[in-house]
Amino acid sequence: MIGLLALGVLGGILAGLLGVGGGVIFVPALVIIAGLGQHEAEGTSLLAIIPVALVGAWRQDRYGNVERRSALTLSLIAGAGAFAGVQIADALSGHALRIAFAVLLVLISLQLVRDSFARDRARKR
Repeated sequence: MIGLLALGVLGGILAGLLGVGGGVIFVPALVIIAGLGQHEAEGTSLLAIIPVALVGAWRQDRYGNVERRSALTLSLIAGAGAFAGVQIADALSGHALRIAFAVLLVLISLQLVRDSFARDRARKR
């Protein structure tokens, strides 16, 4: 339990510091460190997002940074998308899901590197 608490704190700090979603950090850590299967790690990560999203939205709303109509629309669409995604994930084997997640991580990494170079070029102009 202490290891999972430390994982939560470290993952939260890294996600906030690096500006990536917690699932990018939590899912691999839950598979590698906690020994969960890919399906269980992704489900656990999705459930852990709920309180984080609620607290973040509440704080940002207090600063006036939330457009509530857009947030409601996005929430409904994201909920439907999550439901569809779970159906697809359940149809895949753990191995196939792990490969798909790895591909996603590579794509995110490439995008971060590309964006970093683009910002550097823009600053030099």
